[in-house]
Amino acid sequence: MPEVSIVIVCMNRPDILFPCLESIKVQNTVTCECWVVAYLFSPGNLQELKEKFPWVKVVESNELRGFSENNNLALTQAQGKYCFILNDDTLMAMPVIDALVRDLEKLPEHAAAISPCICFADGRVQTCGRAPWTVWRYVKHYLHMVDETRPSLWSMKPGLFRTYTLNGACFLIKTEVFRKVDWFDERFFFTPEDIALGHKLNDAGYSVWTDADVDITHFAGGSVSAIEAAIKPARVRGSLLFYGEPIGLKCFIWCFEALRVCKYAFLPRSPRNILMRKTAQNVMQTAFSNATPKELFIRYRNE
Repeated sequence: MPEVSIVIVCMNRPDILFPCLESIKVQNTVTCECWVVAYLFSPGNLQELKEKFPWVKVVESNELRGFSENNNLALTQAQGKYCFILNDDTLMAMPVIDALVRDLEKLPEHAAAISPCICFADGRVQTCGRAPWTVWRYVKHYLHMVDETRPSLWSMKPGLFRTYTLNGACFLIKTEVFRKVDWFDERFFFTPEDIALGHKLNDAGYSVWTDADVDITHFAGGSVSAIEAAIKPARVRGSLLFYGEPIGLKCFIWCFEALRVCKYAFLPRSPRNILMRKTAQNVMQTAFSNATPKELFIRYRNE
């Protein structure tokens, strides 16, 4: 039986996946099985993946699925004592998996999951521990007023420390516990499945940890996607489900996006401004919708 089951979801991007896989192989010594969920892969890219990385177990995902659904396709087959969730746009320059396994084995029994310090390519910290995500914190995040790199009770501490929730780009979790909480919540499509998992672990009496001395690079994209008008409504709807759909939060989102519609109506009609106005309009409709995040994504993607 492998010590660790690595699970990576990749949406037909061998250019970022292959370096990620190579860094895993070079940097770590713990016995692993590696699952790649090949999401909507072209036949050529799928063949290249299998030929270049024969040690990888490939799960073909050829239907429209979100992050949770795709991960769960592999997680339900995992044989390792631990599961290591990893984004395909990451690179290791140190034995991240080895170090996190050692950490988790020396922590108290209630410790269920652990993350490294996750950094951008330029060295800036993305997250090093995460605080609980309350409705008020989400409102501040919506207004771009949350800085997860500020030291707090739950984040940006030195060494090994207890935090509250997770960043889905990279974390290690006990498989037995992950199975017990029923893997990722498939109600969510584009977030906040990682935050929801961390909260669920705490609610069940487990603890979440971070090791600031272990780091990984995350090449997270910062540009606006061409399908942002479908992605953001699904993301916002997922957050509303997570917070229990409070009417005050729905009203706040509707009003904020209405102001964005007005803003972009007065700006020059560039492709980006047209996209941003359409996105705001769609999120306004989302605020009081009963559709699932996946249904919203499909609806707006097809418009």
